[in-house]
Amino acid sequence: MAAKNLGRLEKVSLREAWSNEASDFTPWLAEDENLKLLGEAIGLDLELEAKEKQVGPFRADILCKDPATDGWVLIENQLERTNHTHLGQILTYAAGLEAVTIIWIAPEFTEEHRATLDWLNEHTTEKINFFGLEVELWRIGDSLCAPKFNVVSKPNEWSREVQQAASGTSEVGELRQGFWTGLSRYLDEQKIKGPRFNPKPTYWIRLPSGIQHVGFEMKFVPRRECVDLEVWFWRAASLPVWADLNADPAAAQRLFGVPASFEERPEVSRARIYVTSPTTNLQDDATWPGLYRWIGERLSTLFADGVPLLRNRIDALRTSG
Repeated sequence: MAAKNLGRLEKVSLREAWSNEASDFTPWLAEDENLKLLGEAIGLDLELEAKEKQVGPFRADILCKDPATDGWVLIENQLERTNHTHLGQILTYAAGLEAVTIIWIAPEFTEEHRATLDWLNEHTTEKINFFGLEVELWRIGDSLCAPKFNVVSKPNEWSREVQQAASGTSEVGELRQGFWTGLSRYLDEQKIKGPRFNPKPTYWIRLPSGIQHVGFEMKFVPRRECVDLEVWFWRAASLPVWADLNADPAAAQRLFGVPASFEERPEVSRARIYVTSPTTNLQDDATWPGLYRWIGERLSTLFADGVPLLRNRIDALRTSG
């Protein structure tokens, strides 16, 4: 049977969505969901550290960390085809840092700039990696524009490594997959209150909070030999709640049932309240049952007491405002 009523993809000018690189494109790219989209294109987890960060004589558009390695990731983006000015900047970043991954994003790469990145990946140390990505916008009819990242240059052997990580066949992927699978099974067996998740070979797992602009995350961090449980706040609807709880530690303790830490990231309009597990050897799965019990206790408290607390604080601030 012939298909009917099919739409036609239409390529859209980037300027239609982002009129200015610094005030429009960079803030959009720095949002969590868009960094995740970028990270998926190259096989990296990206955790935002800062925007417009000083690196030598230049300011990097976006500075991230790869939590798997604790390595720096610098993102340089532009809304025009690549030029020598931006090439000079990324070379300055590479020269100023001993280990770094540099991602250069543009709507079009000239052949000479793509070849330069390939040459750099061939001749520089393995601790320095360069990615070139072309960004596109597409839509069907009157639909919203959808971004797409196309990799035009990447480090040697990267495709094989990314495929292994994505399938969980790499050593670190297998470790993460095993940890989250065991935790998922433990939460089911113990009937711990809260939503469930699908285990995957990533360092973080998000849990739905049911509260707008509030998110819950679990992070498996072998470099620090711990697990973090986090409540994230962003945008005007929820950030005042973070400030309110920061001024009331006794109330904040009700989120996880233990004293919590606070961190504010004003440069990206985000803040978090978090707890960190006791230090343990995450490489040894014999230590995992103890961590599962610790996580289970924290999550049980978070969904039994913490969620009502957050909702009540949001309602109270909305009423008083």
